[in-house]
Amino acid sequence: MAELSGTDRVVVVVGAGLAGAQCALQLRQGGWRGRVVLVGEERHAPYDRPPLSKDVLLGKADATTLDIDYGRLGIELLTGRRATGLAPGLLHTDGGDLPYDALVIATGATPRALPGAERAHLLHTLDDALALRALLRPGLRLVLVGAGWIGAEVSTAARQAGCEVTVVEAGPAPVPGALPTGVGSAMAAWYAEAGVDLRCGVGVAAVEPGAVLLADGSHLPADEVVVGIGARPATGWLAGSGVELDASGAVVVDGRLRTGLPGVFAAGDCVSYPSARSGARLAVQHWDHALQSGSAAAAAVLGADAPYDPVPYFWSEQFGRMVQYAGRHAEGDELLWRGSPQESAWSVLWLRDGVPSALLAVDRPRDLTQGRKLIERGAVLDRVLAADPSVALKGAVAG
Repeated sequence: MAELSGTDRVVVVVGAGLAGAQCALQLRQGGWRGRVVLVGEERHAPYDRPPLSKDVLLGKADATTLDIDYGRLGIELLTGRRATGLAPGLLHTDGGDLPYDALVIATGATPRALPGAERAHLLHTLDDALALRALLRPGLRLVLVGAGWIGAEVSTAARQAGCEVTVVEAGPAPVPGALPTGVGSAMAAWYAEAGVDLRCGVGVAAVEPGAVLLADGSHLPADEVVVGIGARPATGWLAGSGVELDASGAVVVDGRLRTGLPGVFAAGDCVSYPSARSGARLAVQHWDHALQSGSAAAAAVLGADAPYDPVPYFWSEQFGRMVQYAGRHAEGDELLWRGSPQESAWSVLWLRDGVPSALLAVDRPRDLTQGRKLIERGAVLDRVLAADPSVALKGAVAG
């Protein structure tokens, strides 16, 4: 793949989200002179997803299209084309077969739906956001299933639109899949402050006309229901292709984002990659990973031999707060509070053998910036200094 002079060679990037678009862009900017074909299932040109639950829902924007001039770059953008299968050297789509010399799989993830909840809304695409925005109005009784990042962000927008919002979460506290209960519980007060009725430890049995049936048999009145209970890799189309998938459906790649098939790479939300820093395989479904892995996949196609192992990072704007997280904590890591969750700004730091493994920052951007660098360096910290919010994290490095 390092031979850039062959103009008859073709790279097909399947999946026109951020990872796929970034990969196509970096292929051109990295010197690929053959064809670049970017295939997307949606009819829209590639766009940014984080603003969907913020600017689009609030009516501040109608589109979040990425600023890439595909025509000028000679990138063939095929929208409204769904991948249906894969054979050696050939991508099958519902609009015909596309031959490739190299293929990058970047089909992302799809939101998990509640069984039988056809009446509920999901928030994943621009069309989803525009449809939901048209429904939000003062007095609308909105029930959100799931108190994760999407649930909090949609709640924020819905309250600003004057809706009556109830959030039901099967776990014991907000963000149960990503944060320990003690940390997630600190966020519960944000819902109450915003006038949102948060109910944790509550499962949903069904979505019915005008109501949500809870697992305990009670009903919640609901004019509209939004489900935000996570996402799964959009890789069903790879069945029988020979591409290895893990138990979650993520594409298994090596440290250079290569699959087990010759000339086939993968990037973005659909990928499981090995992280030496974390000592585990990671599957990350956030904006920063899509951006970075898209660039890394392009570099790998071009022949680079650098391992992909960034410090994972994401952010969420909710209830007037900026929540940022870097790294990846694991069970058994030591947890240190930097400040109190009763304060307006605080952080949580996880240490593994004295080395920071992750950091959660609430309106403490300096903690996030410095903590992210310390995680990348593998610096050993003085735990007493690290737990003192008046001490800059970079000043907590052990002597």
